Amino acid sequence: MSGIDQDLFSHLAGFDTPTICNALEEARGFRSTEGFTLKPLVCAFTDLKPIVGFARTATIRATRPSDRKGDEARQHRLAYYSYVCSEPHPTIAVIEDLDEHKGTGAFWGEVNTAIHKGLGVLGCVTDGSIRDLDMIAPGFQLLAGSVGPSHAFVHCVDFGLDVTVAGMKVRHGDIIHADRHGATVIPLDLLPKLPAAIDVCIRQERPILEAARSADFDIEMLKRAMAEADEIH
Repeated sequence: MSGIDQDLFSHLAGFDTPTICNALEEARGFRSTEGFTLKPLVCAFTDLKPIVGFARTATIRATRPSDRKGDEARQHRLAYYSYVCSEPHPTIAVIEDLDEHKGTGAFWGEVNTAIHKGLGVLGCVTDGSIRDLDMIAPGFQLLAGSVGPSHAFVHCVDFGLDVTVAGMKVRHGDIIHADRHGATVIPLDLLPKLPAAIDVCIRQERPILEAARSADFDIEMLKRAMAEADEIH
């Protein structure tokens, strides 16, 4: 995992998440209803480029105080921070809210985004809530289930375990691609196939888009463009 070419991550960050989902279908050879977020998420910064990194998973709760108190609570939180910044980098926090009413308390705001960004985390995908939208660490992306004003009793329950966020199942160390549309998991075995798969998807769309945007576009032109696209592999 740590030997993955970071240039590949940078390359994939140059394409939006829908393109990555298309490319995964091309590389896999079939479509799927799994491996990506299924519910809409609030994007804090729609103008930021996509983020690509290794998942650091955790669960949170806000409707009641943590069972951990004092030094035990502090040490647990420090252990969580040590976890999210562990190698390999870069990392993305993927956090499941366990509360029945998800988003009761925001884990993410001015302080936590500053800490995570300082530790090398690119952003977060969560079904919980976020706040302090005007004070979030610059360049730190947040995809969340909702926006809310309070942190209530929010605390990290556990970390490094399997989570499900907005219908997307994620394990520690999974490769995540995320942008304003949502997020997807990139299976490790498909990762090296993605650049070629992206190229195929773009070339297949090109004749159809060029035809559709033509001033004299009609159904016959569409038929020809679709036939041309079918020949691209």
